[in-house]
Amino acid sequence: MASGITTIGFDADDTLWQNERFFRLTEDRFQALLADHADPDHLAERLLATERRNLKLYGFGAKGFTLSMIETALEVSDQRLPVAVIDEILALGRAMLSFPIETLPHVRETLDALAGRFRLVLITKGDLFDQERKLAQSGLGELFSGVEIVSDKTAATYAHVFAIHGDGADRSLMVGNSLRSDILPALEAGAFAVHVPHELTWAYERAVEAPDPDHPRLRTCDDIRGVLGFVDEIGAA
Repeated sequence: MASGITTIGFDADDTLWQNERFFRLTEDRFQALLADHADPDHLAERLLATERRNLKLYGFGAKGFTLSMIETALEVSDQRLPVAVIDEILALGRAMLSFPIETLPHVRETLDALAGRFRLVLITKGDLFDQERKLAQSGLGELFSGVEIVSDKTAATYAHVFAIHGDGADRSLMVGNSLRSDILPALEAGAFAVHVPHELTWAYERAVEAPDPDHPRLRTCDDIRGVLGFVDEIGAA
């Protein structure tokens, strides 16, 4: 292990504040709109397949999700979807961009405890405007010395971000709820990582093999307060 860390990266959605619950709520309403064209399970499978296909075009976030809902609706209705239904889907998408921000338990107190000791960096995927809105409404922005809204999270992403905002990946820690996006690529880059699972996880993010639970640079914690114990164990550089 490295002798200590100077920088801590935090994922945003479902690590600092609620997000997936709003996608689930929107998908439930979408399924109700399309009830005459597809059963819920089949529609969910078709929507996920469309989202996967469109990620390279639209990226992550509510806007891409809305376009994928429209595309899926047209497909399952054989292009006979009434214009009024498309308008309702667009309204669902607009609503997603105005849901209130609800920080998760113990987030503020944990960030307050860490901000004086380490450089904190927000590292998140998603639409630029929407992520900026969430951060502003969360009231947490002042605690971060850097904010990176990226198109995807890979080992190269973390190596780059931690080189810019810190002293390299080996002196950094990444905290997040997604093994696929927050944990595995950060470990690959050489960083430490804390996995804080969320009760709701998008199927795309679950489609990975879990890392070795005994990995010396990894901890899994029930809530974000577990980060405090791990940084004390690692030590500050």
